[in-house]
Amino acid sequence: MADRILTTHVGSLPRTPEILEANRSVAAGEITQEEFREIQKENVEWVVKKQREIGIDIVNDGEYGHPASGPDDMGSWWSYSFSRLGGLKLGAADEENPEREIVLNPAGDPESPGNRVHIGRVASFDTRRDWQLFHDLYADAASGAAPAVQGRGAQAPYIGAPLTYTGQELVKRDAHLLREAMRAARAEQGFVASISPGMAADIGNRFYETEEELLGAAADAMGQEYKAIADAGLTVQIDAPELADVWDRINPEPNVADFQAFISRRVDAINRALRDVPREQARLHICWGSWHGPHSTDVPFELIVDECLRANVSGFSFENSTGRHAHEWRVWQNRSLPKETVIYPGVVAHSTNILEHPRAVADRIIKFADLVGPENVIASTDCGLGGRLNGTLAWAKLESLVEGARIASAELF
Repeated sequence: MADRILTTHVGSLPRTPEILEANRSVAAGEITQEEFREIQKENVEWVVKKQREIGIDIVNDGEYGHPASGPDDMGSWWSYSFSRLGGLKLGAADEENPEREIVLNPAGDPESPGNRVHIGRVASFDTRRDWQLFHDLYADAASGAAPAVQGRGAQAPYIGAPLTYTGQELVKRDAHLLREAMRAARAEQGFVASISPGMAADIGNRFYETEEELLGAAADAMGQEYKAIADAGLTVQIDAPELADVWDRINPEPNVADFQAFISRRVDAINRALRDVPREQARLHICWGSWHGPHSTDVPFELIVDECLRANVSGFSFENSTGRHAHEWRVWQNRSLPKETVIYPGVVAHSTNILEHPRAVADRIIKFADLVGPENVIASTDCGLGGRLNGTLAWAKLESLVEGARIASAELF
């Protein structure tokens, strides 16, 4: 049993100038994959050492194996998968897409509001309900809320053939470099982030006839990545924002039962993908999207947490430091964790430039420890910090996280 509160984070960390330049150069064909690997190796060693120097217990590679286009790239956690999945093709993002309509809840009323959606369609920001309510804010580039998204007409991937997993060598490289860096930094626990089957399927679909076929294929493909990570002795973190974020993308607002049925099928896909991964080597990250907006139409955690808890993982990571979700520690007042399960509450935010005071961090940790037991709490961040915050601030937030965990540990153990 732990004798203190351990610390981790959600995955993405600030990219170094060297890794960003290497991403650009290898994409342009200016350096070979072998040359890129050496640059990645040096930078992964640095970022793991940096985490350990700060005091992070459960480290990762900063997602340095997930190509980022720049220091403010918020989408590399998802877009990395495009180079690891077979069956994808490119087309104009705004061209007519013959996607097939599905019903969120086949057992419900097919005519209920929001119950009909399209397989795999990623709603553009201007169709989100939060965007429509705060259009002037999002349209103001100086507000800080305007998302960095590509303009209409950009090339975007869609599923045009059977989905397969083609990233075996890339994930093997990521895991190997992290393990090497962990040994050098004397880190005992590490994780690698990977997208959920639901997110792998969350692009235009022009091949699969049914949602069941689509999610099954995505689960079988991503399951290979999960297994490779676990086989390397690391924990798989499944990034599954669709379990919360899609709520805001369905317009009009859907019926709660219909949405719960929708995410239930995505949890089933996660469990299918994890069939070859030991439960103790898997954790699930749930968030409401990482853009810096009002989030006024986020689905309440209370409405989705029970479906999320069906995932066959040993830990659940979730936002709790944003102004929209800081009150949702209350969901643990009236439910018990599954046996041998921990929570990774976010106790520092990715969405504000305000640096959390360690005492505030400690108070957040203690609140959760009082509800589920201190042995079941690992302090974390709301979401990935890389691409969302200035690098200096991101590292300072991790320092505050560690100091807050130290203060909480002294009072809890």
